[in-house]
Amino acid sequence: MTGCLMSFSDLSHSLGGRLFAGEGKQAAEIRAWGFSSVSIDSRTVEEGALFVALKGAAMDGHRFVDAAFKAGASGAVVAFSALKDPGLGLRALARKWDRVLVAVEDTLKALQAAAAAYLNRFSKLVKIGITGSAGKTTTKEIAAAIISQEKSVVMNKGNLNSETGLPLSVFEVRPHHEVGIFEAGMNRRGEIAELAKVLRPDYALITNIGSAHIGVFGSRQAIAEEKKQIFAEFSGGNTALIPEDDEFRDFLAEGVRGRTVFYGESSLPALGAVKDFGLDGTEIVWEGNTVRFGLPGKFNLSNALAAAALAREIPVNAASIRRGLESVKPIFGRGEILRGRTVLIRDCYNSNPESSCQALDFCDGLEWNGRRVYVMGSMLELGGASGEAHAALGRRLRSCRADMVFLFGEEIRPALDPLEGRPSFYTCDREELARKLDGYVRDGDLVLLKASRGCELETLSEMLLGDNHAS
Repeated sequence: MTGCLMSFSDLSHSLGGRLFAGEGKQAAEIRAWGFSSVSIDSRTVEEGALFVALKGAAMDGHRFVDAAFKAGASGAVVAFSALKDPGLGLRALARKWDRVLVAVEDTLKALQAAAAAYLNRFSKLVKIGITGSAGKTTTKEIAAAIISQEKSVVMNKGNLNSETGLPLSVFEVRPHHEVGIFEAGMNRRGEIAELAKVLRPDYALITNIGSAHIGVFGSRQAIAEEKKQIFAEFSGGNTALIPEDDEFRDFLAEGVRGRTVFYGESSLPALGAVKDFGLDGTEIVWEGNTVRFGLPGKFNLSNALAAAALAREIPVNAASIRRGLESVKPIFGRGEILRGRTVLIRDCYNSNPESSCQALDFCDGLEWNGRRVYVMGSMLELGGASGEAHAALGRRLRSCRADMVFLFGEEIRPALDPLEGRPSFYTCDREELARKLDGYVRDGDLVLLKASRGCELETLSEMLLGDNHAS
């Protein structure tokens, strides 16, 4: 075992937990040594890992402690209540495998507390938190591309931004890292505050306040209140970055314990002329020099300006900002431009009313000689607001420039009535959708795929593009 992250004694102390161990020599050595990685899934456990047994609505991680030990975990964090359950036999498993248990009241809180304690060991690491209703992952990726031109950067992989994903990402920090960039997402009240407590960011950026997850929070005001919690751990020397044109700008800035920086096209003196090249991205003049930013659309320009504003604060020089912007590549499912027998805009990782309208505005605004085909899937996680949100989407689609609109999913059904009299097709059957599209689409069409991830519309990509295509 190599690369110890933390000893079990330090872990137990930081969690206020209690240590239990097997009685052999290996357990004694492990107890003194510690663990080299952290996992909440026994299938991903590596030799020397710490397994944290989380209990969810459908699955109890305590039932997989045996599998985790078998896979090589050096220890496990378990709940006191589970330790007392004779059916689980956790102490017997510790003896069987000669491994270590750390018992705590709440294993999710323990995971977060362990991540915070681990992160506190890196006093020189500049910590950045990014949240918002849309654009978090893209902004994080752009910021990392820029800042890594000068500094060693660590960040969440993909969109590991949840109550478990961010803490797990924190354990990727190593002594050579200079900047940590972590996005924070939310699916319930209080989650951003919990993540801010783990991260305690030096810089925190909000991309926007939209209606994603409005079904959970009830209103955009409530969403803004939750997102603002990314600043909750500020103590005076921190910096908040807030979009200049957001409706909640003043609310987000009110009471921040630290500097407030507004960013956007009007607030960045380094930004000169901006020229839109449609599918081929945007040309930006930054401090007098031209840079080609490859991600298309005004929404991606907003993400780029957010990342550039953040980089200026770190600080990173203008040449590095330009190089970083030029190096950015599309992320899977987030506004990808794929070329084959059609030109496919694949934007089906996330969908909400704002991002759907942005996608439609972008496609409508393109100069295009062929047909336009818009494939719109359901916007999920809108709760009680879903019906009206999809009806509003239908009204927007009625005035769009598509030659044909395809709708998919149960939730999007309210969009049908506003589309009456307009060429459109609706189904909840993905195979039927594929057949109808295959029969309609022809070479040279512009096709938009826009939906929430749960619709799995990316499965249509190969059929729409044909055998030979390039991104």
